[in-house]
Amino acid sequence: MKIVSYRRGSTDSFGVVVDGSPETGHAVDASAMNPEIRSVLDLLRAGAVSRLAEWIEGRDPDVDLAGVALLPPVIGSSKVLCAGVNYAPHRDEASVEQAAHPTIFIRFSDTHVAHGQPLILPSVARNFDFEGELLAVIGRHTYRETPDEAADAVIAYSCYNDGSVRDWQFHSSQWIPSKNFPGTGGFGPWLVTTDETGDIDELELITRLNDDVVQHARIGDLIFSVPELVSYVSQFTPLSPGDLLLTGTPGGVGAFREPPLWLTPGDAVTVEVSGIGRLRNEVAEERRQR
Repeated sequence: MKIVSYRRGSTDSFGVVVDGSPETGHAVDASAMNPEIRSVLDLLRAGAVSRLAEWIEGRDPDVDLAGVALLPPVIGSSKVLCAGVNYAPHRDEASVEQAAHPTIFIRFSDTHVAHGQPLILPSVARNFDFEGELLAVIGRHTYRETPDEAADAVIAYSCYNDGSVRDWQFHSSQWIPSKNFPGTGGFGPWLVTTDETGDIDELELITRLNDDVVQHARIGDLIFSVPELVSYVSQFTPLSPGDLLLTGTPGGVGAFREPPLWLTPGDAVTVEVSGIGRLRNEVAEERRQR
């Protein structure tokens, strides 16, 4: 299934996409399935994804995606964990030695923006960069599992642009400030459940800046695979349904080009993962508070 979150009028809801793109498609609204399940996060925590699949059978689409405002697919996740330098070309361009274990940092869930919403260039920064990634959604409680045990812990995938404010990243060895400015993380356009993605190692990730390809990799080129990342993270923190895991970006980011390629207002960044979807966000300047 493709599960999408949206705002229709003043009401936030979610549904299952039955056809088309985020701009032309249609969905079945799922708000009537259970009065206690009002969001995708509720759905995941209730373990009700399989019930949703049964509930939509035979129902006609009643949501025109062109007439709603898409939201980040999962809102309010307790944990958003991110893997850094997890493709060899990105490791090499950043001049980072291969580590024995994954590099993990955190993002805050209130930094996400949906497909079609602007990525915000902070007024206190200049060096804003793109990082196309595959995002994994945890579907069950997971704690101190081996990679084999953790292989079925992911319930869905999505596209993500881990927008990075490099001048703040290079202030120190800590990455958290550069990854947590409001409106810097593109997320969407929807979730695709693992029963429809097939072997994710065979999927391709492509990032485009104003229609020019700037990143291209197979998911199978990850240094640490998705099960290895889930297993590693689960050793130090319990994972719950609805937690998110960004799996890393390929080589080609703007910071390590010559000259550097920074995002500017009006630029459009598209992150596409084959079989999952295409996330597009334009860049806008932050509106300063008066």
